[in-house]
Amino acid sequence: MLELENKDLNRSDLVDTRTSSGKWGVVKPRIHTRITDYPSKGKQFSEFCAKYGMELMPWQEWLGEQVLRVKPDGRWLTPVHTALVSRQNGKSEFMIWQILFRIFVLEEKLIVHTAHKLTTSSEIFYKIFNIISEHPELAAQLVKKLEARGFQELQFTNGRRYLVRASNSATRGISQPNTIFLDEAREYHDEDVWSSLRYTQMAAPNPQAFLFSNAGDQHSIVLNKMRERALASILTDDLSLGWWEWSAPPEIKIDGSAKFWEGVAQANPSLGHTIHPDNIRAVMNDPEDIFRTEVLCLWVSTINPVIHPSQWAACAVEGLRLDPSADTWLAVDLSPDRRQAALVASQRVDKDRFQVQLLQTWTNPGYLSDKLIANNIADWYRRFSVLKIAYSARTASAVAARLIPAGLPCEAIDGQPYAQSCDEFLSAISSQRLIHSSQEELTAHCLSAVRVTFGDGGWVMGRKVSAAVITGAVAAAMASHYATQINDGVDISVA
Repeated sequence: MLELENKDLNRSDLVDTRTSSGKWGVVKPRIHTRITDYPSKGKQFSEFCAKYGMELMPWQEWLGEQVLRVKPDGRWLTPVHTALVSRQNGKSEFMIWQILFRIFVLEEKLIVHTAHKLTTSSEIFYKIFNIISEHPELAAQLVKKLEARGFQELQFTNGRRYLVRASNSATRGISQPNTIFLDEAREYHDEDVWSSLRYTQMAAPNPQAFLFSNAGDQHSIVLNKMRERALASILTDDLSLGWWEWSAPPEIKIDGSAKFWEGVAQANPSLGHTIHPDNIRAVMNDPEDIFRTEVLCLWVSTINPVIHPSQWAACAVEGLRLDPSADTWLAVDLSPDRRQAALVASQRVDKDRFQVQLLQTWTNPGYLSDKLIANNIADWYRRFSVLKIAYSARTASAVAARLIPAGLPCEAIDGQPYAQSCDEFLSAISSQRLIHSSQEELTAHCLSAVRVTFGDGGWVMGRKVSAAVITGAVAAAMASHYATQINDGVDISVA
């Protein structure tokens, strides 16, 4: 069962954020899977941490209680746990002490730790090594420290091992790990590493796996699937997955209001312990997508997008229709792998505004047919008064090669003209000179586009770096290039 903790919020957990001290984060996550009363090793964990100088924060102690619950036969109640918390709240410290607890108290034989970048997990490795070195009782059990390219290892008495592996070699030579730790889970855009790690535990007698992260975007495949599974568990008594999400309500406004600070407290359980409200205030004017993921632990379409969702939404106009008799510009774009394509039309609405509409998309898991796309474009060409059909010679030259002999007015837009188109597209969105009809697919394409530097000070929407389908966004930018130009080519007058 999934529980939402944004109702009946315990006000004793929150303190007036207008004062200079005493601001506390919420201990219990806003979204979590079912909490049971099975016995837990949580107290042992807290006592171990305190013995070696680590005072757990309330939320860390609470989480330790949940993830260490056991069945009557001694096996872990829940084999997979995912903890989502905003940046700098103590996820790494919790992981460090979980690893130490499992080495020295539970005496697990093999613990594996990986992250999207080796530098992330290496930092944890050195902190663990330093803690062990500072306590003679722990250091006496350390046998060897090994380091090589892509891997680090600590070996202990009785054959216990703690391994750090680069994500691309995380499972190499590993068998039956007791516990797996996957850090920065939002950075995994496919399931290869996670799946291979989980399968190494198939023969482990009592395996457990942990994923740690803050919120991701639409490309965070592993994290998104875990969350979908957790949300689906609302209708079941499934205890195989633990989901612990400290996050603000999605509808939160970044406005400094009391509701805003309540959301901050829900997403930052370490508020008042290690995080001061002034540090939150200092970054409130950062890009909205960054602030939402890093501080409020909320999902966004794309991190660091070209087009911000609020700006795109402000351009939406209900009931927009293309006029078959009006001057029309078409633009087609294909993805680099030639599996996706989109056709977009633009028309002027009045002297200052123009509209864009997604006319058609094509998908083929193998390879798109340029002949089919060209024939479909010709059909659209006959329906409207088309002046130009824009395309990229890098992706759609084969399509254009079929249209040009038929007399259709095609024009390639690449290089500097493409950079200009992207700039004009974004400017039109920012000023609300561009309007659209909130087409779901076009919106997804536009909000997925990522900026790439082009030349000295220029930029473009990058097809490859966006890690998503943005053919509709690229085509919309190219179509906008014509719609932004007025007939005489002059839109500034000097009296």
